[in-house]
Amino acid sequence: GYSDDPIRFTLLSRAAFEFLRHFEWKPQVIHAHDWQTGAVPNFLKTVYKKSSDLAGIASVFTIHNLFYQGMFDHRQVSELDFDDGKSRIAPLFSDQLKKQNFMRRGIIYADAINTVSESYAREILTPEYGEGLDRLLVEVRSKLFGIMNGLDYEDYDPETDPLVPQPYNFHTIDRRKINKITLQKEFGLPEGEQHFVVGMVSRLTEQKGLDILLEALPPFLSEFDVQFIVVGGGDEKYVAGFRALQKRFPKQVGSHLMLNFTLPRLIYAGADALTIPSRFEPAGLTQLEAMRYGCVPIVRRTGGLADSVFDLDISGEIGTGFVFGEYNPWALYGALVRASENFHHPKVWEGLVKRAMQADFSWRAAARRYADLYRRAIQMKEKEAKGPVRLASLEE
Repeated sequence: GYSDDPIRFTLLSRAAFEFLRHFEWKPQVIHAHDWQTGAVPNFLKTVYKKSSDLAGIASVFTIHNLFYQGMFDHRQVSELDFDDGKSRIAPLFSDQLKKQNFMRRGIIYADAINTVSESYAREILTPEYGEGLDRLLVEVRSKLFGIMNGLDYEDYDPETDPLVPQPYNFHTIDRRKINKITLQKEFGLPEGEQHFVVGMVSRLTEQKGLDILLEALPPFLSEFDVQFIVVGGGDEKYVAGFRALQKRFPKQVGSHLMLNFTLPRLIYAGADALTIPSRFEPAGLTQLEAMRYGCVPIVRRTGGLADSVFDLDISGEIGTGFVFGEYNPWALYGALVRASENFHHPKVWEGLVKRAMQADFSWRAAARRYADLYRRAIQMKEKEAKGPVRLASLEE
């Protein structure tokens, strides 16, 4: 996050094309991600439009998080500074370059666009989630798709993960109890399998639903035999909020309020559940990581969370987690209570843990859909140059 990031990334984007011009091999498609490389489709359709070497290359633009559109507040842009995305890219050392919206430009010029979940692709067509780009996205919706992120199942494997104190697998989930005790020791909490342990691994920002979480937790901690452990850093007001919560409930709350790369694996392997009450969530990875380790997710029905976590039904035999809809503390509180109550029904909980561990979000399925998207982008490029052609399907 440097103030001159627009210069750095625009230069990188332009340099990539200049490299390709002098390189024998030429790609059929270039895949750009977020505002940082939004200049790539823009350059391709303007500066290199008539290039004999590069004009035939198609572009795919992936939106990971529409909220981030550059090194400026896209919600507070004056009419004079507003970038419609259709003007030329400003010179590298022009102040205007820092005000140009490369998220908008990537959307306009790419041959195909995708977000990192199907639900998020639908949500960003609305004013609530569109961050000022919803009308543009509605205009180009024919080239907008959603593809759920994947997880590296070789890296995230509780049976071989060196960061897991007691390795286990789908058939030996009873061993998670040892990791639970280790987790409680690590955070100085009373040890015992009977305590329902809820974890959180997150950036501490407004997007992650921390406002409603900090309202829901005090009554939850007061009324139930539960423990809460949070790992992550971010906005000071949320850091202060969790510190105050830990001071109020010292025997129930543990925290590590800064970035850490090892403690999350211990939470996944030892906590009973992981809460992700996001205001919005383009894809989410922590719920996939948690499920891989048998840590049951408690999530809000939004974006990638809605596409990857399925609510436990009344029979207790279907579902991989607990899902709530309304963005308010009492809806979250209800989901937390449901999870806590079901935890005390061992057969129901064991079935829930096993279904979560069996859910397949490996990159294999996602890779097939990305390959299909590349084919579609290439055909869209051909259509632009030669006229209508049959478009590939994104169906698996």
